[in-house]
Amino acid sequence: MKKLGLIFAFVFAFVAPAFADPAEGIWKTQVDDGAYAHIKMSACGNKLCGVIARTFNSDGEYKSQNLGKKLVWDMEPLGGGSYGNGSIWQPSKDRVYSSTMELSGNTLVVVGHWGPFKKSQTWTRIK
Repeated sequence: MKKLGLIFAFVFAFVAPAFADPAEGIWKTQVDDGAYAHIKMSACGNKLCGVIARTFNSDGEYKSQNLGKKLVWDMEPLGGGSYGNGSIWQPSKDRVYSSTMELSGNTLVVVGHWGPFKKSQTWTRIK
């Protein structure tokens, strides 16, 4: 019985990463209000969330008060590289918008929606 448990644990350790969402990883945002960030996208239940992992400005990396804060949450995979029904926070305006994302290779187009208006950024994969 112990052997079976060890085999299961071994297989699960190597197979589980194969089920990772393709948008998981580290993404570089575009510059907004003179700064940009690296966002760590990871699973939060069966959805995706993104946390501010590193911040940069024209002088280089700096310790923003926003480090560790959620930037994206509740993003549902819709298939074909599309994500929806999520939310995104814009730190420079301290405003939350409904959000969608489109994944294509190593680029992620993130769109914030506010009524009939929308603003998008193209993020690039770091890893």
